[in-house]
Amino acid sequence: MTLSTSTRAPGLVRRRLVAGVVAGFLGMGGALGSGLMTTASAAESTAITGVVLGVGANETQRIVTWYSSADTAQKIQLAPTAEIVNGEFPASAVSFEAVGAANTSTTGFNRHATISDLRENTTYSYRVGAEGSWSPAYSFKTRSFEGDYDFLFFGDPQIGASGDRLKDQAGWAETLKVATAANPNTELLVSAGDHVESANDESQWDSFLAPDQLRQYPLGATIGNHDVGGKSWEQHHFTPNTDRSAQYYTGDQATRSGGDFWYIYKDVLFIDLNSNSYVNPADGSAGGDAAHVSYVTDVVNKHGNEAKWKVLVYHHSIYSAATHSTDGDNANRRKDFTTAFSDLGIDMVLQGHDHVYTRSYSIKNGQKENPAEQPGAADVFPGPGGVIYVTANSASGSKYYDIKKPGTTGTGPAGLGPDPLNPSNYWFNSVENQEHVRSYVKVSVKADKLVLENLRSGTCAAPNASVENGSSCTNTADGQPVGSIVDSTTIHPYHGDGQAIQVNVPNPAPGEFGWTIDGYNGLVNLGTAQERNGTSFGATGKINPLLVTDSRRSLAPWSISANVGDFQDADKKFSGSYLGWTPYVLDGGAGAEAGAPVLSSFDDQGKGLSVSSGLAAAVQGHPRGGARLGADLDLKIPDSIAMGSYRTTLTITALSS
Repeated sequence: MTLSTSTRAPGLVRRRLVAGVVAGFLGMGGALGSGLMTTASAAESTAITGVVLGVGANETQRIVTWYSSADTAQKIQLAPTAEIVNGEFPASAVSFEAVGAANTSTTGFNRHATISDLRENTTYSYRVGAEGSWSPAYSFKTRSFEGDYDFLFFGDPQIGASGDRLKDQAGWAETLKVATAANPNTELLVSAGDHVESANDESQWDSFLAPDQLRQYPLGATIGNHDVGGKSWEQHHFTPNTDRSAQYYTGDQATRSGGDFWYIYKDVLFIDLNSNSYVNPADGSAGGDAAHVSYVTDVVNKHGNEAKWKVLVYHHSIYSAATHSTDGDNANRRKDFTTAFSDLGIDMVLQGHDHVYTRSYSIKNGQKENPAEQPGAADVFPGPGGVIYVTANSASGSKYYDIKKPGTTGTGPAGLGPDPLNPSNYWFNSVENQEHVRSYVKVSVKADKLVLENLRSGTCAAPNASVENGSSCTNTADGQPVGSIVDSTTIHPYHGDGQAIQVNVPNPAPGEFGWTIDGYNGLVNLGTAQERNGTSFGATGKINPLLVTDSRRSLAPWSISANVGDFQDADKKFSGSYLGWTPYVLDGGAGAEAGAPVLSSFDDQGKGLSVSSGLAAAVQGHPRGGARLGADLDLKIPDSIAMGSYRTTLTITALSS
């Protein structure tokens, strides 16, 4: 009889490098599924709503929050999108268990879970729920964890403020669509708060959360004054590193929501405050603005050196130009915040509340830092303690506030007088703008500057609920179209009298591990079996040599193994266990050590090469390089096997950590 072996791809997890050659898969260490899989318990059918992707403590995390109709065990399931086939999550998908409680503003339950250990430059898909009750799958993309990036800042959507929730929803959705389409590589969305008009109106929350962008880009959510008075904000936005101590809140403990929190995203330390609390509690304990200042001080002292830029976010704008510019609570904040923020080296403060766009001069200790800084300057050079304060206009068009004229109280820390260089503006504002059109703020974070732009996301045309309801509009679509710039400036860091020197160090090339057949991959023909001792037939041969290369910097372990299936000739077959081998290293390198010999099951009643057996391997720390591997094959079969020309497949698998 003529016996031969061939190599061909047996399944989807193998890739064919050369016709007739099985190419082994490369299993990379640190895969998302490693050690994190959990078995889902059976769950009753559960409706999942309000899924929102939030920021995590850093760029390797995301926090997902959602509502569910039933109080069941739930989780996030996550996998690289490339590994999802026909909508099915792979067995290697990682799970993150969710926690939550009963909703206080409506029926049902809230859940949240933190995704961790994300890899950079990867598109992921995720779903929430449990087996039999999954949400639809959503996706997001991570970028490089170092270097420049953009984030988008949105002022008060305040869904429901116009009296027409669906019109407000349409404007909000259009702004997110316009902003992310114009800036597809943006990495972060940041809100100024007032997501809804009424804190516990879940129909308004449904409208706020309707845009798909809130499941595709991480949202740094801020709490506004319309978001308090109930727990809905907190039930929809679970935030990282959050201090929920009483001093950061105002009002009834049962309805307190939010808190002060911080996170680092690449080169920016973000600190987000619940500015609804601004006065000390009646019992005299430390709270309000004093507590916020203490919190910011503590976070900056502990984490300020982990980022190049420090950005504060809170709702109540202290340097705006419209209805709330003269509010007494903002007068308190101007007194309480400004010197502390200058002393702590804050670079920028992002605010909302006043539904108008403003960009301040560089403010130090509550005063204009440089009297010569010009209105609308395209480049700003804050000195030590100089802070830029930004107020975002309405992102939905639900409500706009008109700019007020300055008073006569001067230009000091408590004054609301005119700007000597531009008397129509308040003294502290370099730019003030209100056209009754939707807009958003884009911040480009670079190693040596922050580039700030306010861009139109709408015109006077619908969706623009406030204008549709009769308010005036000064925008002209021809001259000021969607995407046009309202204001742009570059904020340069202070370098003193010295010269700052910078160098960008890239990640070293990780190197690669791989293998291939050495030369032509011909049929491994064992020839015609010869009778041995009157009890068996035997045949010998050699596999086509394999070339292994490993240039990885990690010097991680690797191994090459192989196995065969049954030998077959039409409807005749015999077990692959009758094939054995003796591996060897033809040319040493890459730490290669030959695997142990494997006997034919005819000799030792084992399983031979019908089970995976090692051809060669290398341990952790082996040198980089290449190796050439071979093996002598030894087939020994009973003489009762029917005559024929039999073939099997040698399946080769490579594994690396």
